[in-house]
Amino acid sequence: MASSTGIMFYALLLGLVVATSMVAKCAANFYQDFDLTWGDHRAKIFGGGQLLSLSLDKVSGSGFRSKKEYLFGRIDMQLKLVAGNSAGTVTAYYLSSQGPTHDEIDFEFLGNVSGDPYILHTNVFTQGKGNREQQFYLWFDPTRNFHTYSIIWKPQHIIFLVDNIPIRVFKNAESAGVPFPKNQPMRIYSSLWNADDWATRGGLVKTDWSKAPFTAYYRNFKATEFSGSSNSFSDAALQSTELDAYGRRRLRWVQKYFMIYNYCNDLKRFPQGLPAECKR
Repeated sequence: MASSTGIMFYALLLGLVVATSMVAKCAANFYQDFDLTWGDHRAKIFGGGQLLSLSLDKVSGSGFRSKKEYLFGRIDMQLKLVAGNSAGTVTAYYLSSQGPTHDEIDFEFLGNVSGDPYILHTNVFTQGKGNREQQFYLWFDPTRNFHTYSIIWKPQHIIFLVDNIPIRVFKNAESAGVPFPKNQPMRIYSSLWNADDWATRGGLVKTDWSKAPFTAYYRNFKATEFSGSSNSFSDAALQSTELDAYGRRRLRWVQKYFMIYNYCNDLKRFPQGLPAECKR
């Protein structure tokens, strides 16, 4: 009896240690890691620095950016998007450098009327040029709970993930003459803004300001920096950022059932021929 009690106590203690270590791993402090850059009181940090919210009303949206710049790494953030009638709104979460030849890696969440799904819009800009859009529906309601949206950025490729499921891979195709973002450090940005001239059904559905303010929530930011030339970045860590067989199957699943637009299939848009990276 004493032995079983001891085992139960040890299991409970082990569970507490594991839970505590997981919290420590996930927890980030928005006060330390980010600046609220616009929107006045519409951007808020609360919960001891563990939560952040952005709001949009008829006067203004809001936004924040990271204090730090990153050159290669994995960025994770949990978001809970604007609930209800979010038509006309865009919640953008992205990496970007500055200037006319900037690089950028985008998640944009295009709002919709109540009951219709959000559209997740992704894009990659290199040297100021984008036009590499892929769009998806999500397989869950992104307004009910927090979900994790991640970017893995390596010299070899960029991987977009949702709840650790890969949805898109943009490979380095410099050998085919396609620029790849690898020289410009980028900050993390997020903003909530009104884009009812294009965001929902091409601008046909406008923002219903009677539903304002619109609010999105953020938590559990985590940044893991790495560099192919860094001795501190182990072979195991390098391998963990590659897609294994299971990851490739999940990627195919998402692209088969949830992708709604892929620029690489848009022959009307590129009558002179698809971009070089689409042919690889």
